[in-house]
Amino acid sequence: MAKATGIGGVFLRARDPKALYAWYEKHLGLPLQYGSFVIPAEQERGSIAFAFFSDKSEHFPVSQPAMINLQVDDLDTLLDQLAAAGVVVDPKRDSADYGKFGWITDPEGNRVELWQPADS
Repeated sequence: MAKATGIGGVFLRARDPKALYAWYEKHLGLPLQYGSFVIPAEQERGSIAFAFFSDKSEHFPVSQPAMINLQVDDLDTLLDQLAAAGVVVDPKRDSADYGKFGWITDPEGNRVELWQPADS
């Protein structure tokens, strides 16, 4: 039987896609290629989550239809760098057996979750 084998991408609406691409490239180091961010498989660590949240969940703003989770190599350092660059950084940080989490808000008001896997 044919089946899905992984996440092929995350797609969000944007008022100004060009500016948002530039922001993510500058602040999170995502490589822009073929008109989108392409993250080679060999750079991924840990697992990729695909989850559903209640439409009343407060994990991300109810007005936001989706949230991206980006794997990072050094959560605390990255969050400090982002804060120093004027990015909105949520002071809350969480830890679990599978890693550490932090959150930022991009220029269009999207909450973005950053995850450092426990094995990094």
